[in-house]
Amino acid sequence: MPRDTLTIERIVRTAIELLDDEGLEGLNMRSLGERLGSAATAVYWHVKSKDNLVKLAGDEVWNEIELPDLDAVDWRTAATTMAHSLYDMIIRHPWLVMAMGTHVMYGPGKSRHDDHGLAIYEKAGFVGADADRAMATVFIFVLGITLGESAAVTLTRRLRREGGDAEEQMKEMMAQAGEIAMRFPRLHARIEAVQDTGYGEAPDQSLEFGLRVIFDGLEAQLAAR
Repeated sequence: MPRDTLTIERIVRTAIELLDDEGLEGLNMRSLGERLGSAATAVYWHVKSKDNLVKLAGDEVWNEIELPDLDAVDWRTAATTMAHSLYDMIIRHPWLVMAMGTHVMYGPGKSRHDDHGLAIYEKAGFVGADADRAMATVFIFVLGITLGESAAVTLTRRLRREGGDAEEQMKEMMAQAGEIAMRFPRLHARIEAVQDTGYGEAPDQSLEFGLRVIFDGLEAQLAAR
């Protein structure tokens, strides 16, 4: 494919698809060029380096996050909507968590998210650095709750590349972890509770619980003023 038929937008979109399928460790210019029907050198001409491509792809996915209308809903509803949308975006793109640990993520997509987030907490009544802290508290919580699922996807992908039955190996690992946990009384009780109630299979319930606690705390901070 001639170089001038490629665009940054098409390259980034295809890179996101490759990252979703293969993870950060599976991204290379040769594989990306094959998906684009182009030589790796032509891709390099547009994006300069793999690191730059990861930054571009990492910024683009932030545009998927819903920005609620602050004139139509209260701040808490808006913050909940954005938190859920952030959670869903990261789960769709589990490689982003790893990328954020190795690359400084910035750009118009991330800035769009952050600017609207600040507007939400300013609407709530937070000013200056307090609005920053309120937004960061929610962001760090949502990011943290996605780590387990993102890590599971990454580990399963690695096991498949190494050969063998990834699902069976994951079951064996979980069984071994369970055996170790059974030695400790509180963990033992929690494991039995999960087996009885199944709450461990519903991470969205943990998300709802955490957001409710955080927002209750933020409202208490505002009321104390």
